[in-house]
Amino acid sequence: MDRPPDDIDRPPDDIDRRVLSVLHAYGGYPRVAAVARALSWSGEHGALWLAAGLAGAAADRGRRGAWLRATALTAGAHLASMGVKRIVRRPRPTHVAPRVRTAGRHSFPSSHAASATAAAVAYGALGAYAVPPLAAAMCLSRLVVGVHYPTDVAAGAVLGAAAAGLGARWIGGGP
Repeated sequence: MDRPPDDIDRPPDDIDRRVLSVLHAYGGYPRVAAVARALSWSGEHGALWLAAGLAGAAADRGRRGAWLRATALTAGAHLASMGVKRIVRRPRPTHVAPRVRTAGRHSFPSSHAASATAAAVAYGALGAYAVPPLAAAMCLSRLVVGVHYPTDVAAGAVLGAAAAGLGARWIGGGP
């Protein structure tokens, strides 16, 4: 009997490693690496998204409460992802060289992706249409800099979307 192809013998996470390797390779281009590093830095602890929400609240006085609630949901998504990280404790990738320093050793789920996606959903609902593409770039940056597996980023994005989606009625309610 013929032996199956080697891909069948690989562990299930091998696709995760291969996709990360391909995307990480784009960080070899200096401009791509610079943008990915800048996005990673600005997204640390959800800082970019929290600042955007507070700016929205300051600029849009008529919907200040909605902006602040959207910001709270974004922060909540970030905190939830940090809690999941403490439970899962998946180590960061070691087969690629990281291009940025990280605040912690664990990678699942990506807190950058959680806060970015929560902001995309919450602020997008308030008309901030530039946020979703920037959030997508933030998610990709975590792969380019080599600090998350694709499944880490996907899980963070799902968590962020769920947090903001579940709170969507709360964003719109009240002054």
